[in-house]
Amino acid sequence: MSGRFAATVAAVVGTEWRALLRNQVAVAAAALMLALTLAAILVSHERVRAVNAERAQFQASADAQWHNQPDRHPHRVVHYGHYVFRPLSPLAFFDFGVDPFTGHTLFLEGHRQNSANFSDAGQSSVLLRFGQLTPAFVLQVLTPLLIVFLAFGSVARERERGQLRLQLTQGVKGGTLLAGKLAAHAAIAMLLAAPAFVALAAIAALHGTVAAEALTILAAYALYLLLWAAGAVLVSAMLPRARDALLVLVGAWIVTTILLPRIMPDVAMAGTARPTRIETEVAIHTRLKALGDSHNPEDPYFNRFKQRVLAQYGVRRIEDLPVNYGGLVMQEGERLTSELFDEFMRADYARQSAESAVVQRAALASPVIALRRLSTALAGTNLDSHTRFLFEGEKYRYAFVQSLNRLHATEVNYENDREQRVDRAHWDETPRFGYAPEPFGAVAAHHAWPAFALLCGWLLALCAAAAVIARRLERTGK
Repeated sequence: MSGRFAATVAAVVGTEWRALLRNQVAVAAAALMLALTLAAILVSHERVRAVNAERAQFQASADAQWHNQPDRHPHRVVHYGHYVFRPLSPLAFFDFGVDPFTGHTLFLEGHRQNSANFSDAGQSSVLLRFGQLTPAFVLQVLTPLLIVFLAFGSVARERERGQLRLQLTQGVKGGTLLAGKLAAHAAIAMLLAAPAFVALAAIAALHGTVAAEALTILAAYALYLLLWAAGAVLVSAMLPRARDALLVLVGAWIVTTILLPRIMPDVAMAGTARPTRIETEVAIHTRLKALGDSHNPEDPYFNRFKQRVLAQYGVRRIEDLPVNYGGLVMQEGERLTSELFDEFMRADYARQSAESAVVQRAALASPVIALRRLSTALAGTNLDSHTRFLFEGEKYRYAFVQSLNRLHATEVNYENDREQRVDRAHWDETPRFGYAPEPFGAVAAHHAWPAFALLCGWLLALCAAAAVIARRLERTGK
């Protein structure tokens, strides 16, 4: 029985393929899609290579300028500042995510928390505003549309020609017929995505650190395209005419891949009270004034701080302290401001996470939203990856500023403070900034596996629908 089933399925697959090969428009469209996917891979890979090379060059230049400073007062070095750049994952070529629209450069200085600057979208021509061609975009948006145009008539056209009733009366089971149609169009979908899948497999082989991420992305996109192939065949089997199936499938494509992903972020923003950047800066400035001003010797908070320091060291005058009081004041001021910056940063991240949660709920109606969540997370180009860079940059900023403040306290005398310098060799002791992406397990648990579960849920729903449709075909004969 299983051998007969396999032979019948293979016959249906062969018939479907021959019909598509006779359709010159379908063959040309498939060839163009393969060429477009290949072009997206090559262009995107070259862009990521160039971006990483450029950022590495700028980082090396910034590090060299930092280490080549002359003898200076530590507090002047605090305000001299330092640049750090965010590197891209090898998988960023596949899905740019938010990277073109967020900054990739942080200027780190004392008493300030700067936002990331120099996004590609902000510096490029207006053409970039129309989107960028990436393998992810081609597979998420364009390939499903081609699958729809190839599969919309797979069953409906045979029904219109009377071929479907003939096959059913000859003993072909409805389930067998649908299985053959599904297998034929699933294979075509995998063929259309083959260049992207080969590129992901190559990345997994060449970059072992992201192998798990690359293979997970590959599996997710294969499942997504399989959903579209199955959905197109089942809609074709449900509706009496091919043109009706085409209208329904194109409408579903517009709603799920264009409309919902576009409007849901606006819906999420409208439902979340998020202050503007100017409002945030005003609130931070107000809170800073209330905390205390480390540069004002008459500030009430730092007057109390001075009394605590004198009591701690058991002396009555600042001049009698074994360390430079000015450096201690800078350390305390930096601690206060950094805690405030961290509070506002985490509050803003929580609001952005709430907005993302609203968008993700729409994945129940739009699998592409779930796929993008998985894709950008594993490629290291989602909002969480950018926020992680900001947090790591802030942690590094605080550490190197406080190390300079400690130099101020221990290597500079309180008397004639501003006229003194410390040896430039101290700049070499500053550690280099290193940004390590989040481990695969953590990213997968938070992003990949929920998205995978949703895609699998869609597949199970289509399988259940296929069983119902197959029985209807056998019962009605059409």
